[in-house]
Amino acid sequence: PDQAHPTEMDSKKDCKNSNPFVNALLTDLYQVSMAYAYWSIGKHEQHAVFDLFFRKNPFKGEFTVFAGLEEALKFVKNFKFTKEMLAKMQKKFSWPQKFWDWLGTLDASKVKIHAMPEGSVCFPRCPLMRVEGPLAVCQLLETTLLCLINYPALVCTNAARHRLAAGKNKVLLEFGLRRAQGPDGGMSASRYAVMGGFDGTSNVEASIEYGLECKGTHAHSFVTAFSGLDDIKDKDIAGKGVDFVSMVLKWRKHFKKETTNDGELAAFISFAQSFPNRFLALVDTYDTINSGCWNFMCVSMALQELGFKPVGIRLDSGDLAYLSVECRNIFKKVSAEQKVPFEKLVIVASNSLSEDIIHDLNRQGHEIDSFGVGTNLVTCKTQPALGCVYKLVELEGKPRIKISQEVAKVTIPGRKNVYRLYNKVGEPVLDMLRATSEGDPKEGEKILCRHPFNAQKRVYVTPSKVEPLLQLVFDQGDIKIDLPGVKTIKGRVWHQLQQMRADHLRKMNPTPYKVSLSENLYSFMHKLWQEGVPIHEIA
Repeated sequence: PDQAHPTEMDSKKDCKNSNPFVNALLTDLYQVSMAYAYWSIGKHEQHAVFDLFFRKNPFKGEFTVFAGLEEALKFVKNFKFTKEMLAKMQKKFSWPQKFWDWLGTLDASKVKIHAMPEGSVCFPRCPLMRVEGPLAVCQLLETTLLCLINYPALVCTNAARHRLAAGKNKVLLEFGLRRAQGPDGGMSASRYAVMGGFDGTSNVEASIEYGLECKGTHAHSFVTAFSGLDDIKDKDIAGKGVDFVSMVLKWRKHFKKETTNDGELAAFISFAQSFPNRFLALVDTYDTINSGCWNFMCVSMALQELGFKPVGIRLDSGDLAYLSVECRNIFKKVSAEQKVPFEKLVIVASNSLSEDIIHDLNRQGHEIDSFGVGTNLVTCKTQPALGCVYKLVELEGKPRIKISQEVAKVTIPGRKNVYRLYNKVGEPVLDMLRATSEGDPKEGEKILCRHPFNAQKRVYVTPSKVEPLLQLVFDQGDIKIDLPGVKTIKGRVWHQLQQMRADHLRKMNPTPYKVSLSENLYSFMHKLWQEGVPIHEIA
């Protein structure tokens, strides 16, 4: 069963990161170099505000799911260069002793962070996190925060897209550990896949660490390890005192399927003897229809006679849509003829599944109840990086802007909040960025919302509901929120996806969701933009 994450019971006691590599040393050299430069010129204590955001939704879609907040907050809380860390750094880098001494005094006690709740559906340019505090400390947090947000948000979004493809009632299982990018990639993928909408994982350690449901059957190697019925030494099952093998063979003769593979049948009998209450067999080792499915039925009928309930089969190769339909037809046929409840036996499919393949299976028509997704989920094969960035937007109370010839890379200056505006039927209409000095927008108030870069794109919105998206999550060295478990966040993801219009979520040509600026922020941003670009002279 899905258990509560330990932090769901007491979020303030367990504040260690899941990965021991997450510490102040997990950073890029240029962060430390900038900290040295700030320190050497006396700029290190200036009050800075940074936004962490992304510029484009992944997977050619129009939404993203924010994930990784818990690990990010734990990192900030524990941020410290210990004596051991400094000793290691001093062997490799040459800076004055006074800098090392100063570096050893740093912590995040003066850092304040506002963030969206983990599991929020979010959109480009909206700050996922607003980090403020001493310039040097905030700068040193950058790389690690990006590392802790980029991959989790990407996997969580990928999982949510698979959930939308499969539908609410299908079971989704994460099977990607063996293909993940190392142990941490495997652990993170399991955690954030379930957070994004999957029902469980094959990863034993992740299931224990994060309270996830753990699922698994057997591999082809288990089937090929048996060459015939002589491999079965004990013919009883669960201490019943019966000849279970003879019972199975009786049904094989009854079904007139005596040419099925004997080694496969022996494997299924042995697996059923080990797991009589959860017998689920991989049926495609030799011939799915003419051997595997019927061998499964023979064992299942024998189990049924003894009061056990078989679970189902797994398909791992071939035409999954066709094979699932044919296997379901066999289930229905046996169920009708033998008066047994086999018509709804579970059919699990695996074999390099992806969001696209699940959509294709839906179009073809299938009888699959559960999808096991591995490589394409955990590696995010269609887009291996989200591209979150961390940009300075204010220093000493003065808004800062990064200007680029690429309009997409121009930043939105100043300390700002994000609001989600809803229409009369409870659907989100757009997310609006607004300077904190402007105060909160009000329900029922007519608001002009501007596209950040296109002057012609603007709209008046009179929201029926205004939802502030950023909340204080870290201040004065402490985490200020409870850290919910994976199951709770998973519920938030699904709830938010259900609120969105279907055209924003669809696979083909999704409608872009609007992200707008308030009139004041738009005008201020473009004024700053113009002031920052020199006017060329042409003689």
